[in-house]
Amino acid sequence: MSVLILGIETSCDETAAAVVADGREILANIVASQVEVHRHFGGVVPEVASRRHIEALNPVIATALSEAGISFSDLAAVAVTHGPGLLGSLLVGLMAAKSIAFACNIPLITVHHILAHVYACFLTAPDTTFPLIALVVSGGHTDLIYATSHSEFRLIGQTRDDAAGEAFDKAARAMGLGYPGGPAIERLAREGAPTALYLPRPMLEEQSYDTSFSGLKTAVVNHLHRERQKGNPVNLADLAAAFQAAVTEVLVTKAFAAAADFKVKTILLAGGVAANGYLRERFREEASRRHLRLVIPPPALCTDNAAMVAAAGYYHFLRGDFAPLTVNAVANLPLTADFAV
Repeated sequence: MSVLILGIETSCDETAAAVVADGREILANIVASQVEVHRHFGGVVPEVASRRHIEALNPVIATALSEAGISFSDLAAVAVTHGPGLLGSLLVGLMAAKSIAFACNIPLITVHHILAHVYACFLTAPDTTFPLIALVVSGGHTDLIYATSHSEFRLIGQTRDDAAGEAFDKAARAMGLGYPGGPAIERLAREGAPTALYLPRPMLEEQSYDTSFSGLKTAVVNHLHRERQKGNPVNLADLAAAFQAAVTEVLVTKAFAAAADFKVKTILLAGGVAANGYLRERFREEASRRHLRLVIPPPALCTDNAAMVAAAGYYHFLRGDFAPLTVNAVANLPLTADFAV
């Protein structure tokens, strides 16, 4: 009999619910996006996001159950993101999950948002084996992880300032491209030449798996100011292409250096920024060159969704790793909070 887990994700501005069987088969995956709401503000407004979650979550859960063809009584457990993320947003999903767990007398499972992104790769390739290196790149995180089993994850590198996705948004704002910045830069970069101008590759020279993109974002702003002060026209397509290439080179270099150092044959690429076509292609090229296995989820599973939460929750379920109904959301939840290292 299949283990059916309801996943709930409300860590930022996506209201999502999904039903996953045995940690690998997606029966339903519903996402209500708030992008158009926050586009007007040029970024996510936490108070607006949490209010929208309250409005959308019950209908999203109902739709997920209906699409999966099941009822609450068929669920083995409910899994929910409890951090990191926007506290108000996290609380909406967590309170709903607690209510379902209590009313249905089923286990409550809390999932780390970054590790949930890793499990989007296991949904894509259930035969993925350990050990492996996983790179999760999103709006708020750039985390490099070494994993040896479903219960042993070690954070080996992270951003020291701006995450990759945050840098995309800030660079796009400076260029007047609007929000969200990642897709806007990717579209414009297709018309430009990445070698038309040089932007710095932060921290490539250091013996570290950490990343830093604040200086790269500043280099974009300085280039714009410098050229405009001289009265020169700015080729935004070339600038977008150069920026995208710089971010990608850093991420590729760090991830594959870690794979070599830890002697693994598998790399996972996940998170919202992993939907970027240029980044995906460069990773494929490097993996092919080094004869490594690369797993990247389809774009719909790279951005925030609840299927990845339910998939991660399945492995908690197998271990009997359940949360008490007193558990709270943690906005800055450390990556090592859920798993032994």
